[in-house]
Amino acid sequence: MISFVLSLCLLIAGYFIYGRLTEKIFGIDIQRRMPAFEQQDGIDFLPMKTWKVFMIQFLNIAGLGPIFGAIMGAKFGISSYLWIVFGSIFAGAVHDYLAGMMSLRMGGASLPEIHGKYLGNGVKQFMRGFMVVLMILVGVVFVIGPAGLLANLTPDYLNTSVWIGIIIIYYFLATMLPIDKIIGKIYPFFGICILFMAVGVMVCLFLHHPVLPELWDGLGNRHPQAASNPVFPMMFVSIACGAISGFHATQSPLMARCLTNERYGRPVFFGAMIIEGVVALIWAAAASYFFYDTENGKALFETGTNAAIIVNDIARSWMGQLGAVLVVLGVIFAPISTGDTAFRSARLIIADGLHVSQKPVLKRLWIALPLFAVALVVLFFSLYDKNGFETIWRYFAWTNQTLAVFTLWAITVYLRQQRKPYLLTLIPAAFMTMVCSTFVFVQKDGFLGLDATVSYLLGGGITLIVVVLFFVLGKRTV
Repeated sequence: MISFVLSLCLLIAGYFIYGRLTEKIFGIDIQRRMPAFEQQDGIDFLPMKTWKVFMIQFLNIAGLGPIFGAIMGAKFGISSYLWIVFGSIFAGAVHDYLAGMMSLRMGGASLPEIHGKYLGNGVKQFMRGFMVVLMILVGVVFVIGPAGLLANLTPDYLNTSVWIGIIIIYYFLATMLPIDKIIGKIYPFFGICILFMAVGVMVCLFLHHPVLPELWDGLGNRHPQAASNPVFPMMFVSIACGAISGFHATQSPLMARCLTNERYGRPVFFGAMIIEGVVALIWAAAASYFFYDTENGKALFETGTNAAIIVNDIARSWMGQLGAVLVVLGVIFAPISTGDTAFRSARLIIADGLHVSQKPVLKRLWIALPLFAVALVVLFFSLYDKNGFETIWRYFAWTNQTLAVFTLWAITVYLRQQRKPYLLTLIPAAFMTMVCSTFVFVQKDGFLGLDATVSYLLGGGITLIVVVLFFVLGKRTV
């Protein structure tokens, strides 16, 4: 428990110390007029109360990532704590904050516009398509899980297919309607459920006081299939939303269009990521006990156990039947609150690329309809192919982290052009480049599956080339 408590304290301290440093490096201007006022359209650009903006940002970025990702990451052992803490503070929160603030300074611009300004027009066009694909994958991934859980809680006639249809209809409405009509009204309720879930598990950790692995027990790989799942890079992709996630930067522009002052950027963008790190740490700690009994040295779950089952077993064991129901509801609401804004982000990315005003409902409609048509095709594939969902999730995880790489490099170029301390993001940018490139080479299912040593050398070579290009090409723009 000592390592868990220390990790929790470090996350909280990271917000106040490193968050303030990041804010100072960026240089906020509390007198600047916000896009929420200057471009107010009643649909996407709309001033909102800061606590609502924070709650929406938190729910947008959270989803199942800090729960399922942390649980699967806990299989690797105590090293998962370190990645959640240091990844959240030095990579994830900095990534989310600066992406959000850069969008705000650019009039609420979508992420591809940021990439284009600092990495070139070619990158902008590529990333626009890349991000729309990612948003569709997020929407599909985050409709199947909650639909299945809802089917288990309701009568037989409300089966998984029916719930998928209901959730898709909700996603469509949330994508089309003004942000304050659905998202702004129900997210506080969703947020209470998700936070209750995490706080409840944390309270149980202190009440039951289970024997958890400690840092001094060693950082060895405890994964049941350690030979094919090295800690680097596999754990760093498994724990995405609980440390750093490219998807987050697609959501920050949504809230950049609703903020009323730059001073609120740190609590909304940096703070939401730190809270997500806390949620991930809690679930990683609980799962580390349920995965591995440190007193008897026996695995408590078979290899390949579904993360949803782990959540259910943790809740039932520690929180009773009522607590289990509330936790399951949180696991249902978390992905739904991410899936809806994923489609909304996709609509805005396409609209920004085509320079189409989103105030007229028909213009929103002709972008949203094809978007959902493609999503339904992908959904059909994932439901009727026995390995479809696993394939989509695998590519989603890598695509998500690769997006973070591009965003970190764009931020690093921005900081260098502004003559600010760009080491703030250069180090995490280089590290995540190494993670994503190595993953492509070492991962067997759907990727190249090369020898680990060869993969590290190739990943390191690609990272070195990218870093050299940054310094060489950067001289032309400074």
